[in-house]
Amino acid sequence: MYFAASAASKIESSKEEAAKILADSRRNSAEIIQNAQDGAVSSTVKTLDKARSKAGKKADGVQTEGTKKVERIQKSAIDRRDAAVKILMDSMMPN
Repeated sequence: MYFAASAASKIESSKEEAAKILADSRRNSAEIIQNAQDGAVSSTVKTLDKARSKAGKKADGVQTEGTKKVERIQKSAIDRRDAAVKILMDSMMPN
């Protein structure tokens, strides 16, 4: 009887130890998965921030270039208008 009780006790103790090992393994697995997900999110955010920054710089360059072109067009238009006004005035004035 003593051996049977001792064996039953050891079996019960082993089952408890196995359950504890399994629970610890599940917890560790969940932590590993969470850390991987956090790392993926962090990496994605960094990549998007870099892309956004690069696109913003490029957009600023395009805007600056466009503004310069518009200014040149406006100046050319003013110069041509002034020339047209002068021609009109000259044609209306008696010589």
